[in-house]
Amino acid sequence: MTLTPAAQKFVLHWGEMGQAWGINRTMAQVHALLFVSPQALDAEEISKLLDVSRSNVSTSLRELITWGVVKRVHIIGDRRDRFEALKDVMETFRVIMAERKRREMDPTIALLEHCVREAKAGGPAEQYTREQLEKMLEFTSMVTAWYSQIDRLSTPALQRLFRGGAKLANLFSLGSPAQEEPEPPSANPA
Repeated sequence: MTLTPAAQKFVLHWGEMGQAWGINRTMAQVHALLFVSPQALDAEEISKLLDVSRSNVSTSLRELITWGVVKRVHIIGDRRDRFEALKDVMETFRVIMAERKRREMDPTIALLEHCVREAKAGGPAEQYTREQLEKMLEFTSMVTAWYSQIDRLSTPALQRLFRGGAKLANLFSLGSPAQEEPEPPSANPA
């Protein structure tokens, strides 16, 4: 297999995006390569195509398998492990969101709950800190609850939600003070 110019651009960009999201660049590139590859690849092929060390590829593959976006496949007559990415974009989105929730949001909520309890025990000197932490806990819990609702949607329903996003934003912005037209100045100053 050779990388087409479009595939190469995607792999490079996905690596940069992964790095911006706090994911190892090579790990993101391995995922991108497997996503655009029409067949499962072995670690040696991945290493050659990306021009990265075999050990880096192996580490990336283990982590991608842990995330659930890559799986190991076997081909009859071939002793090598081969790997393929989830090909369904919506399923990939769901898996990544669930893993980010587990790794990032759940520990954050647990820490915020602990900090709020600690700030309450600190008395009046901790009041401002407690109030700020309670706001952050409420927001983080709300986002996590929203995610749980979204995750229950079927794929077609989730696609409709995403496609209708602008309509939803308009619906919820109706009557919002930030979105209303300013009133013209009064002709009779008081």
